[in-house]
Amino acid sequence: MSAVMAEIQLPGDRISQRNFDLLSRFIYDYSGIKMPSSKLTMLEGRLRRRLRAMHYSTFDDYCDFLFNHGGLEQEGIHLIDAVTTNKTDFFREAKHFDYMQTVALPSLVGRGARVIRSWSAACSTGAEPYTMAMVLAEFAEGRSDVTYNILATDLSTDVLKVARTGIYAEDLLAPVPNALYRKYVMTARHPEKREVRIVPKLRSRIGFARMNLMDSKYPIGEPMHMIFCRNVLIYFDKQTQVRVLSRLCDCLAKGGYLFIGHSESVAGFDLPLVPVSNTVFQRV
Repeated sequence: MSAVMAEIQLPGDRISQRNFDLLSRFIYDYSGIKMPSSKLTMLEGRLRRRLRAMHYSTFDDYCDFLFNHGGLEQEGIHLIDAVTTNKTDFFREAKHFDYMQTVALPSLVGRGARVIRSWSAACSTGAEPYTMAMVLAEFAEGRSDVTYNILATDLSTDVLKVARTGIYAEDLLAPVPNALYRKYVMTARHPEKREVRIVPKLRSRIGFARMNLMDSKYPIGEPMHMIFCRNVLIYFDKQTQVRVLSRLCDCLAKGGYLFIGHSESVAGFDLPLVPVSNTVFQRV
């Protein structure tokens, strides 16, 4: 018996093989995230908080509630919140924002766009859409005929609560250039808190909403000029990547731009996209 299987079959506070299979299937069907056996220990660690919150002493009792007594209806969202990864930083993969400022936005305005519609499709706690807002605000400054709005969505309700407040630990905003920091970040009245908040001018331009990229359609309204969907595709298998990318392309205006993570690729996929920079694509 392998070490992994031996761990899975331990009773009590460990996840049994049967329950691991049920959990991994639910997580994949709901979110597209693959949960191989190598993720067992991680899954146990993430779900122990849910056991405590629901007052269950064992994974067997928790899974019995989920799969035999209709618990997924109320607990499913919290389970997904617990297992999703929400790594984010301001100005993460900074070259994307350089391209956005120097090439994408001038090109869009040159083709007649006046209300720049952008979408952060996996916004986590909000660093990405607030970074986008800083760049857009700088671009629109002094241009009376150009404005912008941003849709920011995520699967996790927990991270969206943080994102809506725009309140962060001070050191999280270290990557923000000083000039932008002075314009768009407010410091706390009590310095000992070491917290900052994004200014209302930017917060008012962003609409936060829960959205699952596994849904068959994305209700975003008018097509977007720019879509950021970065460091999400890596958690999906190829089949799911194709489906998600195809739906994102359906939401992208002709001539609009799609930004994906630097470790991601669309190579081999039949999509209406041409590469214009490193992990930046334009819809044709």
